[in-house]
Amino acid sequence: MIPPTEHSEIKIESNSSIPKYIQVANGLAEEILSGKIEKGHRLPSINELSKAKSISRDTAEKAYKELRDRNLAFSVMGVGNFVTMADEKSKNILFLINKPCTYKMEVYDSFVTTMGNDVHVDMHLYYNDEQLFIEVMKKNIHNYNYFVIMPHFRNAAEGHVNYTPNVINFIENIPKEKLVILDNSCEEITGDFTAVYQDFKSDIFNALKEGIKKLKKYKKIIFVHPEKAAFPAPGSLVDGFLAFCNAYNFEYEITEKIYDGLEFKTKEAYITIEDHDLVNLIQQIKEKKLKIGKDVGVISYNETPLKALLDITVMSTDFKAMGQKAGDLILSRKQEISKNPFRYIERSSL
Repeated sequence: MIPPTEHSEIKIESNSSIPKYIQVANGLAEEILSGKIEKGHRLPSINELSKAKSISRDTAEKAYKELRDRNLAFSVMGVGNFVTMADEKSKNILFLINKPCTYKMEVYDSFVTTMGNDVHVDMHLYYNDEQLFIEVMKKNIHNYNYFVIMPHFRNAAEGHVNYTPNVINFIENIPKEKLVILDNSCEEITGDFTAVYQDFKSDIFNALKEGIKKLKKYKKIIFVHPEKAAFPAPGSLVDGFLAFCNAYNFEYEITEKIYDGLEFKTKEAYITIEDHDLVNLIQQIKEKKLKIGKDVGVISYNETPLKALLDITVMSTDFKAMGQKAGDLILSRKQEISKNPFRYIERSSL
C-alpha cells in the first residue's frame, strides 16, 4: 500500500472553483497516468487519504468514485481501492471531433482499429464551440495519455477559424508528447507534437487542376461555401478556389448555399461542401429535366459511400489514411507532422 505521505504533491487550492474531490482525483489521476502509482497498486484508505490531505471522508470517497468513473481505479469490498491502469503499455485516449458526420467517423474508426483492443479511446463532440471544447478538456486533462484533436471553431461573427485565442492558450498547456492534431492547420501551436493535417488551399487548387479538362466544358464555376453556419467551412477553401479560377481564367461565383428556384444558365459547374446543398442541387437539376454531367456539372467536397454510389465527382482527403497514420505515430512513439493525402475522384457528374 502507498503511504498517504507519498501524495504530498497533490495540492488542494481552497480558493479554486474546482471542487476539492475533483482536485484530489485529478492529482491521483496524474500520478496514475505518469506511472508514479503502478497498475494494481492499492490506494490509501478513505481515512488515510482524508487525514493526509485534511479533507472530509465524504470528499475522499467522492474522489475515489471519480477515479472509478474514469476507469482508473476499482474497488474491492472490504479491502479498498486499486489502480486499474498505469503501466507503460496501457493507453487512454481522448478523441475530440468538431461535428458528427460520416467522414469524421471514418477517421475515428480507422484510428481505433489501428490502435487495437488494448487501448481505450473516448470520443467527444464539441460542435465547433470554444466553450464546450475547453470544458471537456478541463474535466479530462488529467485522465488521458493522449489528446487527439480535430480543431475547427466558430468566431464571434459565426465564421470558421482554425483556433480561437482561448483554445490556443489551453492547447499550449497540454504536454506536447500527449498532443495529436488532426485534419486542420497545426501552425498556430508551438513545440514538438504529432499532427496529420490537410492544406485546404493547396488541396482544392490541385484537385481542380486535375479536373481542368472536364471543367473547361463549363462557362462558369459556382462554389457553394457556407461561411456562416452551425459548422462553417474553412475560408482557405475559398482562397484555393479563387487562386485556381484566376490562374486558369475561369468565370466564377461564390454563394453561401443552394437556394430554392435556381435559374440554371448554360453549362455551369457547381462545387458543394455540405451534403444538404448537394441533395438540393441534384433535386433541382432533375426537376428542370437537365442532365448531371452534361448540362450541369457537379463536384462535391469530402468522399462518402453515398457519393460513390450516386457517381458524384469528389475532392477529398483520405480520411481512413488520416486515422491510420495518427494511430501508427502514437504506437511508434513518433512526434511527426505529416500532410494527409488528398484525392480527386472523377465520376460521371462532371
